[in-house]
Amino acid sequence: MEHYGSSTYGDRIAGVYDDWYEGFFDTDAAVEFLHGLSGGGPALELGVGTGRIALPLSQRGVEMQGIDASSAMVDVLRAKRGGDAVIVHMGDFAEVPVEGLFRLAFVVFNTFFGLLTQEAQVSCFRNVASHLMDGGTFVLECFVPDVTRFTNHQRVGVERIRENEVLLDTSRHDPVNQRVQSMHTVIAGGGNHLYPVHIRYAWPSELDLMAQLAGLRLRERWAGWRGERFDSSSASHVSVYEKLTA
Repeated sequence: MEHYGSSTYGDRIAGVYDDWYEGFFDTDAAVEFLHGLSGGGPALELGVGTGRIALPLSQRGVEMQGIDASSAMVDVLRAKRGGDAVIVHMGDFAEVPVEGLFRLAFVVFNTFFGLLTQEAQVSCFRNVASHLMDGGTFVLECFVPDVTRFTNHQRVGVERIRENEVLLDTSRHDPVNQRVQSMHTVIAGGGNHLYPVHIRYAWPSELDLMAQLAGLRLRERWAGWRGERFDSSSASHVSVYEKLTA
């Protein structure tokens, strides 16, 4: 496989992303939660993708901007109704290549883990903090790492079976660097397709330290967008970090 870069995942999966994940997300609850923090904006989404969150926020009157490395994903966003209302900056969201200050910045569905080094993740927090208004918030939706999913640092699973199609998920785990290299493999009558995804996961406590280094503090943490209580059994979290007033 060719070099895996910041745009690889999006460029490969853009054509099927919305179909694959239709009905998977609690999008309405996420939009309601983020809208409540936005104050009308401006708001910035890291990894804006096909606009699943940015578009409904824009349609509710939030001044939206986004960052993405994949032109293929952004092309899908642009083709949707209202897609031209979201200002998109192309580039690596660790660098936050935008100007101005935002009332809200957010990154959803584990996309933050697409930054593949701790250095890049720390840099992202710092760069986001520099673009937040005093009292502004940075929201992350991430899974809670569960290394028991792997046997001998590997995992193979059947994600979906249809009449003429099977979706397999194969992964290799590097516990030292907290990296997982995965391949979604579609075996179908019309041919096979490979969709790679690489991540570097972090525990909530590590994210909290990154936030502290960036001058942010944890304001609240939930197990989901509907305010579910977060505890040791939670598989995911929605964390809200706040920039303190100078």
